[in-house]
Amino acid sequence: MSSLHDTLRRSVDDGTVPGAVGLVARGDDVEVVAVGSLDAEGTAPMTRDAIFRIASVTKPVTAAAVLALVEDGRLALDTPVAEWLPELAKPTVVRTPSSPVDDVVPADRPITVEDLLSFRAGWGFPDDFSLPAVQALLAFQQDGRAPYLQPGPDEWLAALARIPMVQQPGGAWLYNTCSDLQGVLVARACGSSFPAFLAERFFGPLGMTDTAFTVPESKRARFTTAYTPGEHGALKRADTPDGGFSRPPAFPSGAGGLVSTADDLLAFGRMLADDGTAPDGTRVLSPTSVSRMTTNHLTAAQREAATLFLEGQGWGYGGQVDIAPVDPWNVPGRYGWVGGTGTTAHLVPPTGTVTVLLTQVAMTSPTPTRLMRDFWRCAAEG
Repeated sequence: MSSLHDTLRRSVDDGTVPGAVGLVARGDDVEVVAVGSLDAEGTAPMTRDAIFRIASVTKPVTAAAVLALVEDGRLALDTPVAEWLPELAKPTVVRTPSSPVDDVVPADRPITVEDLLSFRAGWGFPDDFSLPAVQALLAFQQDGRAPYLQPGPDEWLAALARIPMVQQPGGAWLYNTCSDLQGVLVARACGSSFPAFLAERFFGPLGMTDTAFTVPESKRARFTTAYTPGEHGALKRADTPDGGFSRPPAFPSGAGGLVSTADDLLAFGRMLADDGTAPDGTRVLSPTSVSRMTTNHLTAAQREAATLFLEGQGWGYGGQVDIAPVDPWNVPGRYGWVGGTGTTAHLVPPTGTVTVLLTQVAMTSPTPTRLMRDFWRCAAEG
């Protein structure tokens, strides 16, 4: 048995997860291990092509879509988003981060496309969740792992615009909300729907046949059941049997709405590793766009203020960029992110290594789980 198999098997045997799929690709050498079951009852074995709710691993895909529209000339990084999102033309900001939500001032400049990509637009989650404006945002956004609970994009955006920002545009890295804004921006700027744009520009050319916002009946047998950790290590079913994915969502969440498989995420990672090209040579993104995605855009102070989420590392567009080799897996330049449903996907540009871990048990905090860290360590040492 391989080290990867043993690492995943331990977490199944001790009841941490019902099952898992781990993938480590170094060039053409691809190791994939599937262990355990699709659900806690063990009704079917886990398979390489199992479909998972990938939650925030959606974020890099969404950022890539925005950059594709920049390449098309439909968007520009320095352009105010109010051109396409007029609801955000006159946002307000709490006077200080700890001010009550009715103590506001106007934003000191417009929100730009780059602000959304770098998570510095002003809305989102900082390390301190107790701030009044953050509490208001939490009440509005609910749990991003259940995007089917959100209203349609127009209603969602109108509601967001009524909540004051916690920071001025460009001032701080704030988690999550900017990816949902990116999804709405793509839909309005491309003249199509967000799901249709992703399918045409990325999923089709890359052969990501199982990545979507829905799981049709023909694929339901491969769809894993989602859980949250309960008391004394018990697992609690997280949502309905179909997970709300049996029909197109009212709100296709750019922050966390996709389902996918290990091989589909490998295809996306390899595209980034190959400077934006698909296996058949089709240009999906330009090398410039890939570089923008995988380069840190935060200042040292902004990274320090986001320690809860980033642990001192940086942020590109749609994903974390490692700067300091704190742990064996933190190779400078490593790009990717984690999903609150228990998923991770990363690319190490210097080596072209792609790693994917998919489980169906939710995280209980922004801190990566023990299994995630064990997987990353195994991949780094392998």
